[in-house]
Amino acid sequence: MSGHSKWANIKRKKGANDAIRGRITTKIGREITIAVRMGGGDPTGNMRLKLALSKAKANNIPKDNINRAIQKGLGASEGSNYEELTYEGYGPAGTAVMLDILTDNRNRTAADVRHLFSKFGGNLGQDGCVGWMFNKKAIFVVEKEVFDNEDELMEIVLEAGADDMKDEGDVFEITAEPDAFDAIEAALAEKGIETASAEITMVPENTVKLSGEDAEKMQKLEDALEDNDDVQNVYSNYETDED
Repeated sequence: MSGHSKWANIKRKKGANDAIRGRITTKIGREITIAVRMGGGDPTGNMRLKLALSKAKANNIPKDNINRAIQKGLGASEGSNYEELTYEGYGPAGTAVMLDILTDNRNRTAADVRHLFSKFGGNLGQDGCVGWMFNKKAIFVVEKEVFDNEDELMEIVLEAGADDMKDEGDVFEITAEPDAFDAIEAALAEKGIETASAEITMVPENTVKLSGEDAEKMQKLEDALEDNDDVQNVYSNYETDED
């Protein structure tokens, strides 16, 4: 998730070309495998797996791919040598960037990520340099095509523990503390309301509006980081106009 519209990112991923979709599928499959290895194959008692499966659903990952990733986690040794890291840095115009990393070679990953930051007018920073600007939040996105009664939806999610709900054009975006994730998910499921996305992510406290060359560089940096095999998630605090 970047600072600009969550829904814009979801639509972009759904409409991605085959090469990009292949990378998305690989990354989510790896996340599922690691989640199963760490917490077992039952999403009921494994929040990380539940979130990975939700991400797979939002990105239309085929069931066969999901099942293979689960089986890898249950059986083979693949994934046992991966380590999880968080990188922090600055993009163009001082924008804050955080990365979730899953790598089997931290030296290679650090060099690759540092190069990408430099290439697009940013720099990789020290641990903690921008982390204080972000808060971990549960985010649910409901398309208006699925459910368009704003008052009813707001009542459902607020009673389940949500902090806020915003009208974002084609969708409603629901925000909550991470520990309210299960209750909100259950409340929506009980009413038969499907989500376009449901995840726990990092949300910036404040955003920076970019335009022109800075916006172009930042979007290229974000795309390049997301293209890197070792970068699982990219978070930033920038906003741009829709065009």
